[in-house]
Amino acid sequence: MLSARLFVMVTGVDKVALNYRKPDQKDIDRMTLAEAKQYLAEGHFAPGSMKPKIEAIIEFLESGGKQALVTDPQHLVPALEGKTGTWIVA
Repeated sequence: MLSARLFVMVTGVDKVALNYRKPDQKDIDRMTLAEAKQYLAEGHFAPGSMKPKIEAIIEFLESGGKQALVTDPQHLVPALEGKTGTWIVA
């Protein structure tokens, strides 16, 4: 409804991660909408944690949004400059 192009999700981590808090954790710098949907289906995002955030971003991108950014408050400015955070694109 707002015709927003960017959805910024400020959360408790500077990047989205696969295998969060496990020895093989992998931070994600960038992913596509298709990858976000795949990782969600594979169960990489915990309910009550990253899962609802990724679901909201998927809905935003499927509704015509162009990109989303996930980061924490401390990294917001560098993330908007493209230096950190996880960018999710349609």
